[in-house]
Amino acid sequence: MTMDCCEGRLITSRRALLLGGASFAAWAYLPKFARAADRRDPRLIVVILRGALDGLATVAPTGDPDYAGLHGSIALTPDGPHAATMLDSFFALHPSMPEFARMYKEKHAAVIHAVSTPYRDRSHFDGQDVLESGFAGPGRVQSGWLNRALEGLPRGERVTGALAVGPTTPLVLRGAAPTFGWAPVAVPQADDDTAMRLVELYRHRDPALATALSQGLQLDKTAQGDDMKPKPGTNAIGAMRLVARGAAKLMAADDGPRIAALAFDGWDTHANEGGPVGRLAQLLSGLDGALAEFESGLGERWRDTVVVVATEFGRTARINGTEGTDHGTGTIALLAGGAVKGGRVICDWPGLKPANLYEARDLAPTTDLRAVIKGVLRDHLGLGERVLAETVFPDSAPVKPMQGLVA
Repeated sequence: MTMDCCEGRLITSRRALLLGGASFAAWAYLPKFARAADRRDPRLIVVILRGALDGLATVAPTGDPDYAGLHGSIALTPDGPHAATMLDSFFALHPSMPEFARMYKEKHAAVIHAVSTPYRDRSHFDGQDVLESGFAGPGRVQSGWLNRALEGLPRGERVTGALAVGPTTPLVLRGAAPTFGWAPVAVPQADDDTAMRLVELYRHRDPALATALSQGLQLDKTAQGDDMKPKPGTNAIGAMRLVARGAAKLMAADDGPRIAALAFDGWDTHANEGGPVGRLAQLLSGLDGALAEFESGLGERWRDTVVVVATEFGRTARINGTEGTDHGTGTIALLAGGAVKGGRVICDWPGLKPANLYEARDLAPTTDLRAVIKGVLRDHLGLGERVLAETVFPDSAPVKPMQGLVA
């Protein structure tokens, strides 16, 4: 179900399709384990950082003798006025992420380093295509891997239950992907007139979806109480916390969504990236705050939650002439949540010597991001390896799910 436009606002786009190509029925049922005898009721939150995160600046390999020379003025150090937090004897976390550092210490957060999707070029558009569609290459956008994963879950009672959040008008209100049964919490929001036109349109095409949209709009108003409204002067960094707070509030409810997909833009740091302070530091502070909002907002549900943070590719190992970094390859993925088997940096470290860099410029990837996501989907949501290899991530049988990510 797609439509081309609605008075010029609701334009179908490739990106809009990535997380939303499956049928509404895929989102219409709680998985059976949500009412399991052991009271385990998992939540999964996928956070996409669009623009390519500098993994070497976020979790720095301070123990690698070549790191400081490559990252120059923006390199992190374990001492000084803005010291990085040592995660182990080799890796240090950016000082703007104290909440993640605490979760890591509590063994509820983990880092996977030198990770990437199968994509090896440097186009944001194509890289995000591969990251979000789950296909091995760009240009095959039919549906998103998260939608296909949910199609593989055993269906329990019927509800209206998934959540999409982004810095642009939410997918459910754009018409490109009317898959999601809950109106997201996002900045900016679609106006009420546009939303009601969509409801009326689908009242005739798909009454079940129209009902879900109406319920979602009401939930949207509930989620945006006084504590959810942006204060004057709120910037994109503050908006990350607000979005996470709203999403957590909905997901904490017994009849709320179990799955959320969020996208935060602005991670393209070609110039003036900054080291322990500066532009990247501000972005990481926003992300760190969002993770804290998930933890506090989900309450007791946090113990059964996994948050996966991923980006389309990394950035160059050597800084450029404007004290930024250009498009690269290897980067990091982050896991957080009460269900995470954390306190670890998981990595087959390739080294940063010139001969070890990918194409003489990038951190060489040694872990396929699909292995990370497969491991979470298998052990947290119970998807089978065949479904993961053939449906969720097509033609990916050689990429085995990573073991032991979920406690």
